[in-house]
Amino acid sequence: MILVDTSVWIDFIRGRSTSAVERLRTALDRGVSAAITPLIYQEILQGAADEKTFRDYRAYFSNQRFLHPGDPIASHENAARLYFECRRKGFTIRSSNDCLIAQIAIEQRVALLHDDRDFDNIARATSALKLA
Repeated sequence: MILVDTSVWIDFIRGRSTSAVERLRTALDRGVSAAITPLIYQEILQGAADEKTFRDYRAYFSNQRFLHPGDPIASHENAARLYFECRRKGFTIRSSNDCLIAQIAIEQRVALLHDDRDFDNIARATSALKLA
């Protein structure tokens, strides 16, 4: 199983051919399960341009496997720690949501497939985050 970030799903939906989208397609073709988090679900739905698209996204993504924080308080605290460690090491993370997504990947022991430099920086700050 892999956790697939919004950055990959948006390109996948739009038919873009990026290396991350190709890795997603390859994984799906090989029977690897793709999961999302509630935050990723929210970000995807927020990208809908109209009501039909919102409904289509909801229909497809609400049926995906969801990964959740192990402990809502501790997971958010650990996500804040990731943000703090990145900042200490000179990396500015643009979205605290990315820290929570990374923390969920760490807790669930799954690799994160992304196309967002924030996750590269988080992985530089901690060896616990595995990237797909």
